[in-house]
Amino acid sequence: MSQGPRPDVAGEGAGSVHPTAVVEPGATVGAGSRIWHHAQVREGARIGMNCTLGKNAFIDTGVVVGDGCKIQNNACVYAGVVLEEEVFVGPGAVLTNDRYPRASSPDWEPVPTLVGRGASIGANATVVCGLVIGPWAMVAAGAVVTADIAPHELVAGSPARRTGWVCRCGGVLQRGPDPCPERACPSCGRTFQGSAP
Repeated sequence: MSQGPRPDVAGEGAGSVHPTAVVEPGATVGAGSRIWHHAQVREGARIGMNCTLGKNAFIDTGVVVGDGCKIQNNACVYAGVVLEEEVFVGPGAVLTNDRYPRASSPDWEPVPTLVGRGASIGANATVVCGLVIGPWAMVAAGAVVTADIAPHELVAGSPARRTGWVCRCGGVLQRGPDPCPERACPSCGRTFQGSAP
């Protein structure tokens, strides 16, 4: 397979793009980022610094990926999605951009989705478009997200429902659907300020 077009690279030490990956003209890749086998980055996409895109990852036109993100193998991030810094997207996860998909929709426009800093989306999860996933939230593997997720909220299931709260480190602060009071994280000791009802 021939090597795809190279990106507009920001700065020295721009990281690496595997020869089988395709980075289309007009995409940008920040310093220190790595793009692995058969990944595709479409035109106009912006990959921040020190990111990792796994094998077969797909980053659509105009997607914004913040610094320090990790997008695992076979994940798909479609047009209209913005990932803030340090977001984790697990293997096979899909972030969609069409609420009413049809094979032919002449007036279709992508519906935007925002994933806040430090949030994690588990393997094979699906995020329906038009949502906000709050900073440091965590989506369990296989979940189907159909509503906004609060900062630090842990959700699971289909449709995804609150099953607890997590710290910035990923440790569980509390299990269950109730709001979480201010407390110290049992994993790292960081003080969690509490969740809104």
